Amino acid sequence: MVSTTTSAIKQTINGQVNNINVTLSAITSFKVLSADDSLYYMEVTYKGVNMKMDLPTGQVSFDSQKKDSTDVMSSILGGIVDKPFTATFTKSGRVHSVENLENMISSVLDGFRQVQGTQKEQIKARFMQSFGSRSVKGNLEMSTAVLPETPVAKNDKWSKHTILQSTMNANVETVYQLINVTPTSYLIHGEGTIVTIPGEPGTSPMKYDMKGTMVSDIKVDKATGWITESKTRQNINGTMTIKDNPDTPGGITFPVSMTGETIITDR
Repeated sequence: MVSTTTSAIKQTINGQVNNINVTLSAITSFKVLSADDSLYYMEVTYKGVNMKMDLPTGQVSFDSQKKDSTDVMSSILGGIVDKPFTATFTKSGRVHSVENLENMISSVLDGFRQVQGTQKEQIKARFMQSFGSRSVKGNLEMSTAVLPETPVAKNDKWSKHTILQSTMNANVETVYQLINVTPTSYLIHGEGTIVTIPGEPGTSPMKYDMKGTMVSDIKVDKATGWITESKTRQNINGTMTIKDNPDTPGGITFPVSMTGETIITDR
């Protein structure tokens, strides 16, 4: 699964507009270890990860292929490449479980002796937010949980509920439709709504109150059921609140808009 997600974030804080652009690309390999009547047991391995961020303060980038010991974040990304973890999928593409990922990340971080103490904990928290089991489960499911639970015919529709878990958590309700069938593929169109989930008190320094829409177009291989092409577009608007803390006494709430696109191919 070759995926590229681009996000454009616009924040207006105290009348000043801040634009943030993020591109995250990953190559992920899946190997079926076994299967039964309802589940596929997969070995999952990152083959490459890179991230680029255009911030108001400048551009930063990290790449698992970069060989530079002074670039700690790129080196850690390189450390998780070719380190397998396991995931269990249902026949309809839902992710039943993700295992061994936290242990893998912890062992990779333990290998970087130059990262210790508070810095290590901060980096670990950041990685768990993007690459921990909950986040990976949610991100994988957003890509794979598109198939119906029961047989459908052309033009039939079905609904799916998934949970997006990253810097913000959100409920995603999507209606999919089988719009065409070719000799080799099923073509699926999806339209959905996104509504953020309030965080538990004290669990995060930030609170999101946002909603938006999502549109997907997906091509599924007839023989294997694997997604060969997918394009998903998101548009989300609302407010973000930074809670009271020493850096932001009294807290602050400001408007935020996000547009994003994820493109997936199988090569």
